[in-house]
Amino acid sequence: MKGARDRALTSGLICVGQAAFGLVLAFYSPFMSWDAVPWLIASIVIHWGYFWLLNVAYGLGDLSLIYPISRGLAPLLVALGAQFWVGEVLPAYAWAGILAISVGISVLAAPVLRGALPLAGVMAAIGVGVIVASYTLVDGMGVRASGNPVAYIGWVFIGNVTVAMYIFPTRIARLRALPAKTIALALLGGVISGCAYGLVLYAKTLAPLGLVSALRETSVIFAAMIGVLWFGEGPRGRRLIAAIIVALGIVLIAGHG
Repeated sequence: MKGARDRALTSGLICVGQAAFGLVLAFYSPFMSWDAVPWLIASIVIHWGYFWLLNVAYGLGDLSLIYPISRGLAPLLVALGAQFWVGEVLPAYAWAGILAISVGISVLAAPVLRGALPLAGVMAAIGVGVIVASYTLVDGMGVRASGNPVAYIGWVFIGNVTVAMYIFPTRIARLRALPAKTIALALLGGVISGCAYGLVLYAKTLAPLGLVSALRETSVIFAAMIGVLWFGEGPRGRRLIAAIIVALGIVLIAGHG
């Protein structure tokens, strides 16, 4: 999305790729429990906000700044939400691991303190973090109530195609003008992100939400390196420091398991 010329269309194409993945899962799985449907609807609505705000945020700043801020907040917010809402109380060393991962991720966003990102970009990135925490908690509850995690995962992505249905009708000419490579990359990105988040959702049926969220956000380290190597963003030394701190957090969380 960061490298796309038209981020709105790219968001829609990503959702189409996710929906294709979801259709395969839903087709080969019995339907989930109806108890999960309210959670599913809430997830789809929250994901609308996610795609819109992510689009705005990437238009205001570098991938290597926006992504760490938004993802660094999410593990802490999810762990707090799970404790007060779901009743999942974590031991001290698990909290230490979550904090280490959040701190490590935040190290990547240090230039923000020197004004490298405008206030609007900071606020958009924080908003994305809140939305990520929201759909993480909602989907965690939904997949647990579903009785069939694979079916719930499939229907989450099928529901996201509504984003594409909103974006495409008024942008048909622009869609036709997109290079085939751009379309293919966006669709592939949707399938890959669907596989990744599907694994995250399944993990939520096996482990506390806060721990799953923290481990998921280690992807920020890879995103930061992509920002450096692909988009030519920022120095590399800070990435190594962040990776070491995040690795320590993973070790602490592994001790919980």
